[in-house]
Order: sequence, then structure tokens, then C-alpha cells
Amino acid sequence: MSETEIREWVIDQAYARDRIDKYITESWEDEISRSQVQLWITSGHVKVNGHSVKSNYKLAEGDHLEVTVPEPSVVEIVPEDIKLDVAYEDSDVIVVNKPRGIVVHPAPGHSSGTLVNALMYHCKDLSGINGELRPGIVHRIDKDTSGLMMAAKNDKAHASLAAQLKEHTVTRRYVALVHGNVSHDQGTVDAPIGRDPQDRKMFTVSERNSKHAVTHFAVLERFGEYTLLELQLETGRTHQIRVHMKFIGHPLVGDPVYGRSKGIKMNGQALHAKTLGFVHPSSGEYMEFMAPVPSDIEELLVNLRSR
Repeated sequence: MSETEIREWVIDQAYARDRIDKYITESWEDEISRSQVQLWITSGHVKVNGHSVKSNYKLAEGDHLEVTVPEPSVVEIVPEDIKLDVAYEDSDVIVVNKPRGIVVHPAPGHSSGTLVNALMYHCKDLSGINGELRPGIVHRIDKDTSGLMMAAKNDKAHASLAAQLKEHTVTRRYVALVHGNVSHDQGTVDAPIGRDPQDRKMFTVSERNSKHAVTHFAVLERFGEYTLLELQLETGRTHQIRVHMKFIGHPLVGDPVYGRSKGIKMNGQALHAKTLGFVHPSSGEYMEFMAPVPSDIEELLVNLRSR
């Protein structure tokens, strides 16, 4: 049985006078409909300063907003015969190389074609800690980011892998092509990330209502107008690499949200989760896996080298 999920916010001055249903919809990390939020409010799953409110309640600075996510109604996530690129698999864990364009897990109103659908077909057994919509999922990478992800086949393995992520002991190295010539051969971006006050579906570097975020980078190649980087995550915030690279003036090539409209066109950001390492939940052995960059990024690099 999954644990009850509770999400909380303290309202910033920037969002005072916002309708509560609008604020929650735009602040939710996953896609969620406003009608779903309104249903939660009507059902008493949303409290402001400990009290139930209506969907048209206008927030005030300092309000403590708490959403207790109800247990999902029975949702049938159908196993689908979607091809998986499996890097490693045993009775505890599976490591897959996710292609760009695939969503990791189902969301309300979007229950097919995801990595979870493929895993359910392939594995039969997955951990249940994250509930019915996210069986086996320990961590995520964005839809338009390719690369290595691990999933747990039982709750013991899930707990072990989740603890390693929380303790920042999982090795996660990415390759990214960014705009501009990164002047330092290596460096660290230590800048907190929170919701963008101008667009709640985006994230930005901010001191208010933010979370600690650290990304290390090293230059692999320079191409004048572009730089190929290796990045290592110390923390794992939503859109962390994309936000941090924009923050230092070198957004990812092809990033439809945080990138530039001019320059190389790609179907999604040029970001690939190349290396994944963790301690095996049962054996205690450290394991590390690598996945080559996808063909479209490799072709792009070949073209840049030939200029």
C-alpha cells in the first residue's frame, strides 16, 4: 500500500490574490487538470491554514496550503509491448536506456505509451511504493531527455535505491550540448531552484520557495558557438540541468522551454543521461552502466566537428 502523499506550500507575496485552484494546477510538478484540483477542494483534500476552502478562494501572503492527495481510484495501466533497451536486469532492478520522446509514467488522462506501460509488459513484477500510476519508478528523466533510468522490481529494492538517491550517492552523469563557449574547463553551479513566479509550469533559480540544487560540469569539446559538457548531478531537482545551464547563460540546444529560438533545431533538448551507478539493493556491490548518446546527437556532433 502506498503512503499518503501530502504537498505543502507557503504562499509568496507574488501569488497573493491568485485563485487557489489555479495556483495548485500550475504548481503541480506533474500534469494535472484544474477540474481534478477543484474536485479535491470540494472533497476536503485541500486546506488553507488548517481549514477547508472553496475553489475560488483568493490566496493571501503567508497562507499555509496543504493538499492531501487521495488514494487513486482503480486505474488500469495496461502492459504494452513497447520495445525496451535494457542495459541490466535481475530480480531486484532493471536499468533501461530511455529514448527521447517517451514519458516515464502515466498521469491522469494519459495512461498509455509510457515507460511504465513497457516495464509492466516486460517485467510482470514492479514495486508498489509509488502507487498505481508509477510502479517501480524510483526517479525520472524528462520526456525529451534520453538515457539511463533504473526501476525497482520489489519494495525492498525500491527503498534501497530511493535512500541512495536521497543521500546523493547515486552516480548520474549526463552529456549535453549547450549554446555558447563555456569559458571554464570545469565548474559547479550551486543555485537553489523553485517555481518561476512568471510561469508556474517553469522553474528558475530563486531564493524564495526553492530547494538546494547543485550541478557539476566539465567541458568535453568546444565548437565555437556551442560547447559539449559532461554534467554530474549532486541533487535531482525537476529540470535541474536545464535551469542551471540557462542560469549561467548556456542553455541547452533544442530545449523548447529554457533554450533559445535561434540556432540548431532539434526535437527536444540535447541532453542524455550517459552514466548511472548505484549500490545493488541485495548484493551490496557498486554497479555502473553507460549508454552511448543517441544517433541524432552523435550526427550533430560529427557535423560540428567538420565545420
